[in-house]
Amino acid sequence: MHAFEAEHGIVLPEPYRTFVAEICDGSDSGPPGYGLVPLADLPGDWGDGRPRRVLAQPFPLTKMWMWEEDPRPQEEVDPVLEQVYDHGSIVLGTDGCAMYWHLIVSGPHRGHVWQISGEGAVPFGAEFGFTTGNPGFAGWVKHWAAGKPWFDAA
Repeated sequence: MHAFEAEHGIVLPEPYRTFVAEICDGSDSGPPGYGLVPLADLPGDWGDGRPRRVLAQPFPLTKMWMWEEDPRPQEEVDPVLEQVYDHGSIVLGTDGCAMYWHLIVSGPHRGHVWQISGEGAVPFGAEFGFTTGNPGFAGWVKHWAAGKPWFDAA
């Protein structure tokens, strides 16, 4: 873990850091639906030929963004979209169908978990209005362990 942090110029947020060091680094069972990927890995459906991920660069978002509904020209959206997928986060895993869970490791949302899919990006945590779960890795895991749907806010 220390080598990973040094290589990427980050310090992993707690409690994820302790979880990886003391409990397990990856799991075939959830969360998410297809298991928690080991720290240095990406889900099997991530795809080849993608840009190099730069974890020390800040994750660019602080609120939900649905890029499918963004009225800006695609040439303005694409550079930010690339940063959403590849800057400032580690990928925790996938629920399939290109729905990835990211733990933000740098930037203003450090420590928060986000779901990033083909349509947009949504932060996890009751304060954002989409779920009743607590924000961060521990809240995300606890919500899953309770068997609640990810987006259970009324």
